[in-house]
Amino acid sequence: MPPRKKQETQPKPEQGEPEAAFLWERLNRPAPAPRSMLTPERIARAAVAIADAEGLDAVTMRRLATDLGVAPMAAYRYVSGKGELLELMVDHVYGEMSPPEGAEDWRQAMRTLSQRTRSVLLQHPWVARAAVFTLTPNQVAVVESALASLDELDLDVDTMMAVCRAVDSYVKGAVDREIGLAELMQEQGWASADETRSALAPRMTWLMNTGRYPTYQRYINEATRKDDVQWQFETGLDAVLDGIAARLGI
Repeated sequence: MPPRKKQETQPKPEQGEPEAAFLWERLNRPAPAPRSMLTPERIARAAVAIADAEGLDAVTMRRLATDLGVAPMAAYRYVSGKGELLELMVDHVYGEMSPPEGAEDWRQAMRTLSQRTRSVLLQHPWVARAAVFTLTPNQVAVVESALASLDELDLDVDTMMAVCRAVDSYVKGAVDREIGLAELMQEQGWASADETRSALAPRMTWLMNTGRYPTYQRYINEATRKDDVQWQFETGLDAVLDGIAARLGI
């Protein structure tokens, strides 16, 4: 039988030390007298740097301790294991999505927040997968910002949340496609969009030669913005916002 993978364990709390139900409750308490320079922010920055460079699977408590130059158990003073470490990381990244200020209306606010979200998610490709399983202060702050932009439109709260989720779903779907294509190109060693199209050309040619996809064939022959992902994203986003405005009369 293959050897069992060693589990990263959490040290038991010291006798008399209170335990909170979850990470953010603990971190919200007044900080004790510092025993070292280690902080939740420093832990998050180091872990995010590892994930950005090598992927989420490279982040372990032991690797984190090595990069921070601390004892393997030092980070456990703040997080119970990789699950809570992931929360710190996601919260750190969502903190980069600063809520738009001074927006003229809900549409401008939503558009700005969507563009910032796309930018941050592309910088940290692992976040879209990780954030599905977390609920952190900065994640909630982003949703709060989106909801607040709709709060004076005489909409009920269910509709407000439905609008926020529709826009968020578009943004994350578009970003997921960008990230997926980038990962495929890296795996295959394709250095450019032209090289990618050349590699896929035989199967695309076969598909088009079946005659089943005339409109797609027209796109292939006539499109001039195949590689303009910024334009594609903004055009799709405006279509979503136009649809919301028309549907709700706002």
